[in-house]
Amino acid sequence: MDLNKLLAEKRADILRKWFDLILDTYPADTSTFLRSKKNQFTNPVAHSIYRGIEEVFEGLIQSGDIEKIPPYVDDIIRIRAVQDFSPSQAVSFILLFKKVISEALAEEISKNQLSGEALQLNHKIDKLLMMSFDVYMKCREKLYEIRANEVKNNTYRLLQKANLICEVRAKEPEHKEATKNERGK
Repeated sequence: MDLNKLLAEKRADILRKWFDLILDTYPADTSTFLRSKKNQFTNPVAHSIYRGIEEVFEGLIQSGDIEKIPPYVDDIIRIRAVQDFSPSQAVSFILLFKKVISEALAEEISKNQLSGEALQLNHKIDKLLMMSFDVYMKCREKLYEIRANEVKNNTYRLLQKANLICEVRAKEPEHKEATKNERGK
């Protein structure tokens, strides 16, 4: 038996444990709320996280191309980027996948001599972790850009309300003024 077949067999259990570990990274009240609601409309955060980890799971065990997985991580990272997570906390859910796999499959990996395949999977997960950090940084850069523009716009509006800014109108070209004067005569 190969590692991918073992992972496929234990898919539901692995995903449930991984999801629970991710929710444990949230404060207790938030974690309780995220666990209580299953509907995507009443709890879009938990739904996005679960859907994202399903896609990451499938991508890691079925796809040989790790480059195709980051879009699945993107939704989870976007959620965690706007929350009060440090960068390492925001991407730590990828490492939690390693933990779940090692706990769920340690015995089978040893018994079936699949340590080479497990090592390859760990390398894929490590690469995904690094790619996830890049996604996180892009999200944070976009947030800072949005916040900076918001501050700039708010400052401009405040200065306008205080009559500290006046509109400067562009002067019309001289040849247009001459044409207007000639028409007026």
